[in-house]
Amino acid sequence: MKTTLLYFLFFFVAISANAHYLWIETNGTAKSGQKHEVRVHYGEYTYGVIEKVEGEAFPLVANFKLWLIAPDGTKTELGTEAKEDHYLAYFTPTQNGVYTVALNNNEIDVIDYTQYDFGIFKTHYHSTAKVQVGKKDADTQTQNPEGIVVKQLGNTADEVKLQVFYKGEPLAKNELKIYVADLWSKTLYTDDNGQVSFVKPWDTKYIVETTIKEEVPGTYKGEDYQFIWHCATYCIK
Repeated sequence: MKTTLLYFLFFFVAISANAHYLWIETNGTAKSGQKHEVRVHYGEYTYGVIEKVEGEAFPLVANFKLWLIAPDGTKTELGTEAKEDHYLAYFTPTQNGVYTVALNNNEIDVIDYTQYDFGIFKTHYHSTAKVQVGKKDADTQTQNPEGIVVKQLGNTADEVKLQVFYKGEPLAKNELKIYVADLWSKTLYTDDNGQVSFVKPWDTKYIVETTIKEEVPGTYKGEDYQFIWHCATYCIK
């Protein structure tokens, strides 16, 4: 009995670690000509888990690239500075419209979870956030041709409309989770066009997460894997 309990305890810890995700946190509105802050976190927001930059977990996924996509499509890499529990970046908008902040990390070592019946896999994280400058609204831009990405469509103050793409195509019937603090979450599924919408019950921060397994084996840094676990997040603040 004790052995069984220990097995399930280790299984829960392993799956919880895998359930971690990277997300971008930034104010959803900005002013032209004024410096704007962007933060990159790693953990599980709804459980209040935010990993330390110099802890055991964050360094394993810290080899990410952070990009800024301007309303006119111009793409610029943002430099980051390590803080206690996040990486910090800034940009100064010069155009009116919607800026898309995008994070990509497809350089994560292979993980072996066969002892937990999850397999041997490689992780690919992608995250986006929207920053609107001025009154002109627009969709966020998607630039992740090798993985999964969440796009925000035109929405109202209360209703959020999203579309999920996988390798450039709308991803139908895929699970999408919405998180807020204090363990609240909601599960939705994309429609045939990869779209989903929900009404925000509170004026607070939301983390959206969606994942997909790419059942194609391969090799990364000399290590074989059975599949790629793609994870995309989108933060609404």
